[in-house]
Amino acid sequence: MSNTPSTVSPAGVESLAVGGDALVGMATLGKTAAALALVIAIILICTALLKRWNPQQRAAGGHLRVVGSAAVGARERVVIVEIEDTWLVLGVGGGQVNKLHERQAPARPSAETTGTQAEDERFAVRFARALKHNAGLGGSRRGES
Repeated sequence: MSNTPSTVSPAGVESLAVGGDALVGMATLGKTAAALALVIAIILICTALLKRWNPQQRAAGGHLRVVGSAAVGARERVVIVEIEDTWLVLGVGGGQVNKLHERQAPARPSAETTGTQAEDERFAVRFARALKHNAGLGGSRRGES
């Protein structure tokens, strides 16, 4: 060991302590921001899952289905609801629901009558067909269809 006295002044030690406190404060702020981002991500994931599973339809036992709706005013809507084999046209607004019209639901096409034509028109099938068609654009198969 050398016999030279230490040259660190008390002001230098205080500046190091202040710098260390700033780093600790930034680390705490970073942890808080990460925790907040995690909570927001969990909320968004739960919302997406709830929309996908549609708990409202299950709560009604599957007998109630919203066929369509249209806004009539700022707070008024006309809603078509299917209950078993009946369509109800409802006016919704101002905290009230009024039945406007009632009719038999149109017959749904059966799987046998639609055949493969309806299945071919599904978006996934059309999209796959378009991808296959566009995959050959760069090569010698460009002129082929």
